[in-house]
Amino acid sequence: MASEPDIETAAADLRLRLARQLEEDGRLRSPQWRAAVEAVPRHVFVPRFYRQSDAPGVTTWEPVTPETVDQDEWLRLVYTDETWMTQFDRHDIDWTDPKPISNAAPTSSSTLPSLVVRMLEDLDVHDGMNVLEIGTGTGYSTALLCHRLDSGRVTSIETDEGVARRAREALAAAGYSPYLLVGDGRVGHPDGAPYDRLIATCGFRNIPPSWLEQVRPGGVILTTLRGWMRSLGLVKLIAAGDSASGWFSEDDPSFMIARQQDAPESLGMVPGPADGTKRKAAYGPETFTDSGPAFMAQLAAPDARFFSMAVDGSPLSTFVLDSVTDSFAVLTAADSGWEVRQGGPRRLWDVIESAIATWEEHGAPSTAAFGVTVSRDGQVVWLGNPSGPQWRLPS
Repeated sequence: MASEPDIETAAADLRLRLARQLEEDGRLRSPQWRAAVEAVPRHVFVPRFYRQSDAPGVTTWEPVTPETVDQDEWLRLVYTDETWMTQFDRHDIDWTDPKPISNAAPTSSSTLPSLVVRMLEDLDVHDGMNVLEIGTGTGYSTALLCHRLDSGRVTSIETDEGVARRAREALAAAGYSPYLLVGDGRVGHPDGAPYDRLIATCGFRNIPPSWLEQVRPGGVILTTLRGWMRSLGLVKLIAAGDSASGWFSEDDPSFMIARQQDAPESLGMVPGPADGTKRKAAYGPETFTDSGPAFMAQLAAPDARFFSMAVDGSPLSTFVLDSVTDSFAVLTAADSGWEVRQGGPRRLWDVIESAIATWEEHGAPSTAAFGVTVSRDGQVVWLGNPSGPQWRLPS
């Protein structure tokens, strides 16, 4: 096994290569952030992690440590532009004897560096600014912020105590000392306000009102909006006191949703075979896998989730259930397309089809054609301009 000086020398070379790659790909655009990428030792923040196995069948994650794959390979992987999983199902991993993990949901990770630096570039920070970060995670992005601005200007909130403890230790080992809190990121940290910039590295169903109170007018809020079915995308808002507005980006980073906004465990009541009323459907289950229609479905039915299954030997059907209103839609293949059966207070498939039709009428644009306005009256996503078609975000 290589000595510590050898590891540091190899890591420094790998950071230079990573920075060069990110610059060539157009993600790294400024010398200040390039200097941060070249300086911050990602291997200190990701000393052990899991990667997805290529084996067919059930999704399985394999542990990666200097002992399990060879030290050189571990270090090479750390500095590749990949997201590495560091926690599953909110449970700490026993790294004394790590095992492959199956049938588990990732709940913490080290996000791929290209997305991290792209977001930091978009945050548009300048010397002397104060930044609030929601979602410390491993602490790698926090360290980049500290290197760029100075530790005293960075406040970071993590909801998981174990994750926060490890991030604190890694940040100290790397020589950084931001103000770290364990808590609900939706609350922010009013004692440190006002902030010039706020960046969230987990997804939210809406913009927490406390963020508007804590980011100074003219400041930037950069976060991912998402729902229970999928991510809506990265949005950059300009704060204006008790309101904010801005646009979605072209990219669609899919961060894990903030734990306080996780979907209820129960999907809702599965309708019986005779429940609801039938009609021909204009769209089928591909709605949920095609990026544009899926974006519109999430906007139109923010409290819904979907799954496919066969009931009592019948053909495979796709169920769309809204656990808040107990509304449902069931899609089933018909002779000439799809048939939908709907019931409950809200006609789920009607509103989804209407949203997709509106999107098509406007030329099926990318997410960059959509914006967000947040005010005391509510939070809406609009198409084209604030007077265009609108969909409310859940409160």
